[in-house]
Amino acid sequence: MATTSLTPQQRAVRSTVVLKSLMAISGLIMVGYLILHMYGNLKLFAGREAFDGYSHHLRVILYPLLPHSGLLWIIRVVLLASVLIHFYAAITLWRRNNRARGGVSRYQSSRARRGVQRSYSSFTMRWGGVIILLFVIYHLLHLTANVIAPGGASASPYQRVVNGFSIWWVVLSYTIAMLAVGLHLRHGFWSAFATLGANRSAKTRSVLNGLAWLVAVVITVGFLLPPYFVLFGLVR
Repeated sequence: MATTSLTPQQRAVRSTVVLKSLMAISGLIMVGYLILHMYGNLKLFAGREAFDGYSHHLRVILYPLLPHSGLLWIIRVVLLASVLIHFYAAITLWRRNNRARGGVSRYQSSRARRGVQRSYSSFTMRWGGVIILLFVIYHLLHLTANVIAPGGASASPYQRVVNGFSIWWVVLSYTIAMLAVGLHLRHGFWSAFATLGANRSAKTRSVLNGLAWLVAVVITVGFLLPPYFVLFGLVR
């Protein structure tokens, strides 16, 4: 009775197809941000002046058309909205899947005793998402808000990065988080394009699978290069 009382717009918003599409689009927005963020991190190899200059430039893009840090705050709002939409869609779809299975842990077949999701990355999507969320909170407090300062606080973004990544356990936690990101990307990137209708043939499936691996590996390795170069003394 409660379902029939909903308006067509409310039913559309709550439909599984819409939720999957929102999850796919919000996920791709975050992938685009990760690529840009990775590029910015690699500025570390250009030295302190270049890295700090890049950090400052992000705050004055389109100034005075926009206020100081105006574009940066627009990006943050879009990212926050994407994260919230992604999280809401994931939780809602997960709960619906659980109800649809009627208490069975996973659908099984003779070819997949552990269920239809056979890749390791697909099995770790939910836990990986939790790890990534916790890491993002820590990462913002460390390198953006300058509230947490392992290795020592500094007004210089470059120095904060170097100070933090000079500590082995900081690099270890960063590595675990980035491996979780890589696994999440591997399955999520493919799933997003499949949801949006790109998975139409065996050939496109193969292309999407290869592209998902490429994006996952490039982003994971790209983010892990700076901390290990700092840790081993190759960047000071």
